[in-house]
Amino acid sequence: MISNTQSSLVVEKSNTIMPMIILTVLFFILGFVTWLNGPLIPFFEMACELTASQAYFVTFAFYIAYFVMAIPSSWVIEKVGYKNGISLGLLIIAAGAFTFYPAAESRTFLLFLIALFVMGTGLAILQTAANPYVVVIGRRESAAARISVLGIANKLAGFVAPIVLTALVLSNMQEFTADKIAMLDSVSKSNALNSLALQLQRPYLYMGLIIVVLAFFVKLSPLPEIDLDEDNKVTHLSIFKQISNAFKYPQLVLGVITLMLYLAAEVLAGDSIGGFGKQLGVYGEDGNFYLKLTSFTMSAMVVGYVIGITLIPKHLSQVAALKASGFLGIILVVAIVLISPTITIQLPGIPNLPVVILFVAFLGLANALCWPAIWPMALQDLGGYTKIASAILIMGIIGGAIFPLLYGMITENINAANLANNMQKTAKSGNQIGYLMLLPSYIMILFYAIKGHKYRRWSR
Repeated sequence: MISNTQSSLVVEKSNTIMPMIILTVLFFILGFVTWLNGPLIPFFEMACELTASQAYFVTFAFYIAYFVMAIPSSWVIEKVGYKNGISLGLLIIAAGAFTFYPAAESRTFLLFLIALFVMGTGLAILQTAANPYVVVIGRRESAAARISVLGIANKLAGFVAPIVLTALVLSNMQEFTADKIAMLDSVSKSNALNSLALQLQRPYLYMGLIIVVLAFFVKLSPLPEIDLDEDNKVTHLSIFKQISNAFKYPQLVLGVITLMLYLAAEVLAGDSIGGFGKQLGVYGEDGNFYLKLTSFTMSAMVVGYVIGITLIPKHLSQVAALKASGFLGIILVVAIVLISPTITIQLPGIPNLPVVILFVAFLGLANALCWPAIWPMALQDLGGYTKIASAILIMGIIGGAIFPLLYGMITENINAANLANNMQKTAKSGNQIGYLMLLPSYIMILFYAIKGHKYRRWSR
């Protein structure tokens, strides 16, 4: 005889399999698009003749779209529904991918940034629509495990994306080093850089076409529509009233702050490691090994997600996982700032690698379970406000826009000061010291895990 609990688990499993398959594919696409930014930063620095800090506008343009478009995304989803919202988000991502074609043709960095903003807009709609699905299609206490499954797809895409982009587009980057470019006359230099930029056209064109096909597949799929306001207490309210009421929930507000600081850590760990590796001379035999370092961070995140799926919720609660993430992040940041970059390790098939680079990659392990844990904690007990709260949480992704830009400015200024004082060989580089800005991120993550997520009202 099957108990009620066993029966409910069977029903949950049967109801979540198809949505989870569809969402897993979506999050793979999301991850592939997102984690192309890491290798694009040094690419644009060369192709568009940018400074190190200017190149970080790649992440700024991409992630600022989440902040700007999160609330409009909620309005769009309210009008078209969650399923149609996912399809629309995919079509907008494809439009951004197609914009890379004229941007590469003209080698105009501003047009590249517009393309990235459009892609970020599509992802904002996609995230706002998809994330509530994951939380509500099954038991809340297992939400972190479900999000971890999607996280694996996302970060596997993050592992694959830099390798694919390097193989298809950046395999000849050793021919475009700063020293070689400097030796060319103005006409030859312009022709060489135009040729480099044009290498982006075909991959992004194909990617856009694949995403368009996926959008129509989602439209025709059996993905169910969800209703988070069954008692109709929220839908009739204006968007501004919904936002105002949602901010009355401390677990949401503190969750947004925590998510913002966590995204700063995740994006920096993935997108800055290549530039740091280049600064430390991690070129490898092909001269472009530093472009693949984002895959190291993604691999560490995949390990973290596997741990989450295996242990949550049976052996490890979402709260305990977030506490562990905060502790590990604090330890790694201190280690990154203090360890000497001259200490190296030899790994099979990999050039001598500074140990500090591995510590940056290990930040991926500390970051892996933050997103899966923060979302269900922040959305708990919000009822009909879950939709607008999801949009507000998406706004927290602005951390991925601002902090890398600040990191680029810090590294550039410190490195310039070291060079001016002839200390570049003895002083720590700005690339290394810049990671200290992540210490508040992990402290906030730890606070939210210990106490912040428990608050239900601002005053007692």
